[in-house]
Amino acid sequence: MEIRNIHLVYFSATYTTRKIVREMARVIGGDVVEHDVTCGLPFGELRLDAPGDLLIAAAPVYAGRLPLRAARAFAMLRGSQTPAIAVAVYGNRDYDDALVETQDVIEAHGFKTVAAAAFIARHCIFPKVAASRPDAADMEKVAGFARRCAGLLRGTPALEALPRLEVKGNRPYKQGGASTFSPQGDADTCTRCMTCAGLCPMEAIPADTPWQTDGDKCIACGRCVVVCPEHSRSFGGDAYRGFEAKFVAAFSACREPETFFPVNA
Repeated sequence: MEIRNIHLVYFSATYTTRKIVREMARVIGGDVVEHDVTCGLPFGELRLDAPGDLLIAAAPVYAGRLPLRAARAFAMLRGSQTPAIAVAVYGNRDYDDALVETQDVIEAHGFKTVAAAAFIARHCIFPKVAASRPDAADMEKVAGFARRCAGLLRGTPALEALPRLEVKGNRPYKQGGASTFSPQGDADTCTRCMTCAGLCPMEAIPADTPWQTDGDKCIACGRCVVVCPEHSRSFGGDAYRGFEAKFVAAFSACREPETFFPVNA
């Protein structure tokens, strides 16, 4: 099939998922339309069923699952046996059921998952884990995955001929959960520029005290940490530091991306 329009639908709090899918689209080639759902959902259903459409649905992994907003956004897409690529980005611990969840959501709404991948990125809560990922070698693997996807699509005249893709994960999915930790700012270094508040996906940063965080709303995505121009925000506290030491010790061994294609494809 001919690839004409590549629709990137992604949740990317720290911009790493965006970086990965943009590289995929560059390598595959075609007109690119971005749908960044990090800070809001599409207005109504989004139909991706024109000849030559390709969906790349991507999100980071939070507690082994999709972020709720990503799951809701993917459920608003509508295809008609439209080819799709599912992508999970995780912080070197595990992607658990996030990839199979992505596949299930998009396939329930008219898409055919032709390939899937899980890539590694710096952990958003414990940034000492996979601190330099994705590195140059990772990005070359992203490009290699995209080249194989392009070859598969262009060499497959009828998607119906491809068997259903099998990816790693469990059904039913593991129970999701909220993070115990929320980033906080430093009142002495905070300039009240409101960058963090304006870009927080969950509106969890009070306008009158932007160095604080509403823990009931926060999903620990780390966006406020990476966008603060004064580097005033971070995760911290005695409980955090105690858990961090254990987490870093348990999950610092280098993991590699995993890719999935139909059998014999």
